[in-house]
This record gives sequence, C-alpha cells and structure tokens, in this order.
Amino acid sequence: MAEITRLELIKLIALAGKNGLNLRGVDLSNADMHQLGLAGVDLSYSNLSRVNLHQVDLSNANLNQANLSHADLSEANLLGAVFREANLCGADLRNVDLRQADLRQADLRDVNLRGADLSGANLWKSNMKGAQLKYTNIESAKGLPPEVEHWLASDSS
Repeated sequence: MAEITRLELIKLIALAGKNGLNLRGVDLSNADMHQLGLAGVDLSYSNLSRVNLHQVDLSNANLNQANLSHADLSEANLLGAVFREANLCGADLRNVDLRQADLRQADLRDVNLRGADLSGANLWKSNMKGAQLKYTNIESAKGLPPEVEHWLASDSS
C-alpha cells in the first residue's frame, strides 16, 4: 500500500468536514502530520509508529489499540482522547494536554511525559515503566500504576 502524503491527508480532512474523519486501521507510519486539525478522528487500530504529530489537535480522537510507538506527539492537544490498549512505547509526549484522556491498559513504557497534564486521565492497568514524569501533572489522574505511585511517594519526600 502506498503511503499517504501530507497533502492527501489535508484533502481528506477537508472532505470529511463535520462528519469526522475515519482512518481506522490505516498505516500512516513515518507520516508528517504536524499541526493538523484531527479533532474527533477515528485512528483506532492504525499504525502511527514514528509519525510526526507535533502540535496536532487530536482532542476527543479514537486511538484505541493504535500503534504510536516512537511517535512525536509533543505539544499536542489530546484532551479527552481515547488510547485504550494503545502502544505509545518510547513516544514523545512532552507538554501535551491529556486531561480526561482514556489511557486504560496503554503501553507507556519509556514515554517522555515531561510537562504533560494528565488531570482526570484514566491510567488503569497502563504500563508506565521508565516514563519520564518530571513537571507532569498527574495528581488527579485515576488508576495510577504502582511504578508511578512509588515515584510520587519518593519525589515528595
């Protein structure tokens, strides 16, 4: 399957309009999607490994079981996005807005979350081993994994 170009993505977004864009199961690995408006898009089951999503609006997007390993999501708007069972291993999530996001059972190993806001996010059964959490707001997040609970306890002493 041929790779989708940035221009083709922009055209698809324009065509979808208010109906919302459905990219379920699409292979977008290595694509340049920075600064695109993808609010509410369905990217569930998609391959987004190593994708540039810097400053993208993915608020309320569906990313269930998507592969976002080593993707650049820095400074993205992920407010209310759903990442259930998604693979975000090694992703760059610096300074992202993950308020009210659903990250249940997500693989967040070795993720860079410096400066991220996870207020009200659901992290039930997620794996955050090796995650960088400095300056991250996770105090009101739900279902914090044991490794994060331990980090919070040691950081406050």
